[in-house]
Amino acid sequence: MDKQIKILLVDDDTFLSAIYAEKFESQNFVVSQAINGEEGLKMAKKDMPDIILLDLLMPKMDGFECLERIKSDKELRDIPVIIHSNLGGRDDIERCMHLGASAYLIKSHTLPHEAVNKVKAVLHIE
Repeated sequence: MDKQIKILLVDDDTFLSAIYAEKFESQNFVVSQAINGEEGLKMAKKDMPDIILLDLLMPKMDGFECLERIKSDKELRDIPVIIHSNLGGRDDIERCMHLGASAYLIKSHTLPHEAVNKVKAVLHIE
């Protein structure tokens, strides 16, 4: 990667988020973090990340609403969003894909390096 890629991690699990942040930083990503959908939306508008990793179950604004707002905002809608959640039901996955998610990762089935690889695949890098 020549240019540093900006990723926004939106997750209320600060411990897990810190692990992922460290993994992405070790791969030369610039990481910002938000602890709920409301904060994530504000940070997305301010930082204009290249990609967003979004949890679904969070306080204040859940990931479904956050995703919907991102995809309906003309400035943000082209930013790829990867859902990263423990919700693994078909309805949840289909809802997110219908709302415009680029990919869906189930936390309990995904290691940090697999998330990095998925982000790179979605962004078509390395």
